[in-house]
Amino acid sequence: MLTSQMIKDAARRAGADACGIAPISRMATAPDEMNPKFLFPRAKSMIGFVFRIPRGVQRGIEEGTQFFQYPSMAYGGINEIFAPAVLYSVGKIIEDEGYEAFVYRNTGARGVVSDMDGSQGSTLSPEEEIEVHENAKTSTAHHRSVQFTRATREDNVPPDLQFSFRLAAVACGLGEMGYSKMLLTPEFGPLQRVAFIFTDAELEYDEMYHGEPLCKKCMKCVRECPGHCIPDAKTGKTVKVNIAGKECEWGDIDMWRCYAFYTHAGRYYNPFVPKEVWDANENGSLDLMEKEGVEANEQEIMKVYTSLQKYFPSWVGYNMAKCGGCIRACVSRLERGDGCMAGRFEEPLRTRTKPWKLDR
Repeated sequence: MLTSQMIKDAARRAGADACGIAPISRMATAPDEMNPKFLFPRAKSMIGFVFRIPRGVQRGIEEGTQFFQYPSMAYGGINEIFAPAVLYSVGKIIEDEGYEAFVYRNTGARGVVSDMDGSQGSTLSPEEEIEVHENAKTSTAHHRSVQFTRATREDNVPPDLQFSFRLAAVACGLGEMGYSKMLLTPEFGPLQRVAFIFTDAELEYDEMYHGEPLCKKCMKCVRECPGHCIPDAKTGKTVKVNIAGKECEWGDIDMWRCYAFYTHAGRYYNPFVPKEVWDANENGSLDLMEKEGVEANEQEIMKVYTSLQKYFPSWVGYNMAKCGGCIRACVSRLERGDGCMAGRFEEPLRTRTKPWKLDR
């Protein structure tokens, strides 16, 4: 007989750091285009898996010395290699008991709705725009939203459905949303990735997290974002979503602006782009990152990417993280005092008063 404990024990053996199980009905308030019930209409349970991000992959960014390990080991390694292996291992146990295991690794940006701005249709990421312009005659771009998809029948949504991993993790009792829109867990703060299995097995379910608030609403993420992408709570610009009675709230982040600064960080935090390139700002292509009041959208970000593309090392198909501002800010706060990460490490992540900044 398949039990929740069997699944959790298998997840631990396979290498997951935490596992939570919830009825799929907890996602009932999600919009249809992001509701996992449409993935597998007979599914009764969803199983969330947490994979910790080693704090050490942030060390190079914290010191301004090495930027590759975070996107390769934390994003590429977990999303592409480690999490799929765990899903496969646990999925076999579920199916050996006669139930179906719909394994769902982090595919990212494969829904009919753009995960950047919620729009339908042909929203592309800047990298994909570049691919379209350069390779349109020889290849088809992988779109941020699935551009030409159509529902296969009247009572369903267009494939490939992409749900909110972070909110699903909240539903599985694994943690809660932080103000910076990051999932926070009691064990690892903002340092994890997640993956899921949906099954028609009815299991014992975990309660959602109701302990001491993990996010301290300190606004450190707001202050340390190099692009000023996260509005302060005092502005009232927040997003609120109710998951099975639990209200989740975070800052209404300018996602397109965040996209630009996450990968390019601006003149003070990107050591790969020479100072004279920022100074020249040819044709105003860097206005989004250099001037106030410029609206962040696909067009402006395409100017940035086209201008800085040759300075942009990308070796594994994952964007090079130059920023990491909100994550490192969150860790440095949660390691102190009443934070959930206090006492986990012999030494703090942040060893100086303020994060480094280029003198230019």
